[in-house]
Amino acid sequence: MAARLIPTASSQLPIFLAGPTAVGKSAIALTLAEKIGGEIISVDSMQVYRGLDLGTAKPSPAERARVPHHLVDVCDLNEAFDAAQFVRLAERAVAEIQSRGRTPIFCGGTGLYFKAYLDGLGEAPATDAKLRAELETTPLEMLLAELRARDPATFEMIDRQNPRRVVRAVEVIRLTGKKFSAQRAEWKTQNSKLKTQNYFCFTRSAEDLHRRIHVRVDEMFRRGLVAETEQLLKRGLVENKFALQAIGYRQAVEHLRGERTLAETMERVKIRTRQLAKRQLTWFRRHGDCAWLELNPNETIEETLAGNGWNQWRLEAG
Repeated sequence: MAARLIPTASSQLPIFLAGPTAVGKSAIALTLAEKIGGEIISVDSMQVYRGLDLGTAKPSPAERARVPHHLVDVCDLNEAFDAAQFVRLAERAVAEIQSRGRTPIFCGGTGLYFKAYLDGLGEAPATDAKLRAELETTPLEMLLAELRARDPATFEMIDRQNPRRVVRAVEVIRLTGKKFSAQRAEWKTQNSKLKTQNYFCFTRSAEDLHRRIHVRVDEMFRRGLVAETEQLLKRGLVENKFALQAIGYRQAVEHLRGERTLAETMERVKIRTRQLAKRQLTWFRRHGDCAWLELNPNETIEETLAGNGWNQWRLEAG
């Protein structure tokens, strides 16, 4: 069944726009925010870091001047950031935006942050500094082997190329003696109505999405991703294992170390970004509980949104 958006009564209830990297959701959110008097809350685990600009496709100063953006540049490279912090800051941002009579528009590709805000985080234990230090020095292959043996369900769904998430899953299992997947199943449902009415995920054909990814990567390097990475190394990028996972930066660091040519680096970033987009789409299909909207490469943003209404949205099957 196809899905379309139609306007309902005017409201400042949040709108949630999700999707894989480079799908075009940020440009749509920006236009929508201008039309309905909205403000954007970034749902991106890397845009929170000051300095990670080009590689995260962070909104430009001009875009932030057009529409207020929240949860961008909220911590330094030497600070940790997680889903619990995202929920706390997002709730504060929503209250501030609504107090001005404006509409919060969540926009991004970090599925866990959408899930955490909409359904809660459950009762996962706090980080144990000693155990975390031990796990972070353990080879990823050993951690994955432990995870596969102790929690096959999490092993199958987790991003196995993301050491931070693997470390956290193993940490929780060791601290509680329970499967990580069982604890993550304890989602709350306080925002289920919002999710049903206002949660949309954009997609494109694989060919179109890959083309857009390649254009984005070329532009990132043209604008100076390598130089940006060089400056970030002086500010402690390598010490923040999470920030270093941002696609583009790790590869640029390897290039600066002489491990591969610029052309090889750019190709590797394109491959990694395509893989990320595939993982994001898989995550939203499994856990997003959202309405899917396929974008047409021949449509403008205005055409995409035309007829969909500029106020409160709801889904109508047809």
